[in-house]
Amino acid sequence: MSDLDALVTENAALVTLVLALVALGLAIGLGVVARRASRLEERLGALTQGEDGRNLAGVLDAHLEKVVAVARRQDDLDAHAGALDVQARRAVQGVALVRFNTFEDTGGNQSFALALVDPAGDGVVVTSLHARNQTRLYARSVRAGAAEGTLSGEEAEAIGLASARALGR
Repeated sequence: MSDLDALVTENAALVTLVLALVALGLAIGLGVVARRASRLEERLGALTQGEDGRNLAGVLDAHLEKVVAVARRQDDLDAHAGALDVQARRAVQGVALVRFNTFEDTGGNQSFALALVDPAGDGVVVTSLHARNQTRLYARSVRAGAAEGTLSGEEAEAIGLASARALGR
């Protein structure tokens, strides 16, 4: 150990100079690293900056808010679509008009049977019988594709066509 003490004592100025140079080199290296880190931080900030000048965290927060708003809107639209589906099942979707001549002395197919039904086959059939001096209208309710009472051929045809159209056939 005394040899080491003697060596250090004899070269104390040189050891001090070497340690000072190492410390100076480390200080310069630290400055370079700090400057590079600052530049990288600026570049990262520029890359992650949103359109309105916010940083990446602000952009992600805004995006998350939009996603939540879209999810809420989708839930509202789903509920509305469900309500519309219920209404559509009861709406008139099948319409058919069959024109015919009631009497041989009238021409032009002035009489008609008009059927209006929903997809379940519920609705109404309206029949107009035209003669030279009068026209009579009749209406019958339709349930599940069948009307009350006996149907004429034209009324049955109109109900059949309307029911098929209500079901998309």
